[in-house]
Amino acid sequence: MQLGQAIAPYLKPEDLILLDGDLGAGKTTFTKGLAAGLGIKRNVKSPTFTIIREYQDGRLPLYHMDAYRLDDGSGDELGLDEYFNGDGVNVVEWSKFVANELPDNYLRIIFKRNDDQGDHSRTLTFEPHGAHFEAILKESIDNNGK
Repeated sequence: MQLGQAIAPYLKPEDLILLDGDLGAGKTTFTKGLAAGLGIKRNVKSPTFTIIREYQDGRLPLYHMDAYRLDDGSGDELGLDEYFNGDGVNVVEWSKFVANELPDNYLRIIFKRNDDQGDHSRTLTFEPHGAHFEAILKESIDNNGK
C-alpha cells in the first residue's frame, strides 16, 4: 500500500500501470494504496468478477481492471482504448490477457511472493516503458527513500 501511495502523486490522466503476479501476490493491495494516494475514500475491491471497477471520487478517476477472465481479443469489446485514452489512471491486473490492446507507454510491476521468507514478503520488479514512467520511479524513490 505504501508503494501505491508513493507513486500516486506523480500520476496523470491516461497513465497505465500493469500489475502482474500470482494470486495473492499483492496486486489489489497495491491498488488500494494507489487509490488512497489519489484521495479515493471508497473501499477498493478486486475486479475479478466485474472486470472493471471505476472510482471517480479522487484527484483523478481510477479504473481498476482484472483481465484474468478475458479471452484473447475480448479486451477490444470492453472499450479499453476509451479508458486508456481517457481522463483517469488505469490499473490492469493480469495484463498478458490484453497484451494486444496495450499502448506503448506504461509501468509494469511484477509481484512475486517470497513464501519462504514469511507471509508478507514480496519482491517487486519495475519495468517502465517510456520516459514519463522512468521519471515517476526516480521521483517517487528519491522523495520517499524506497
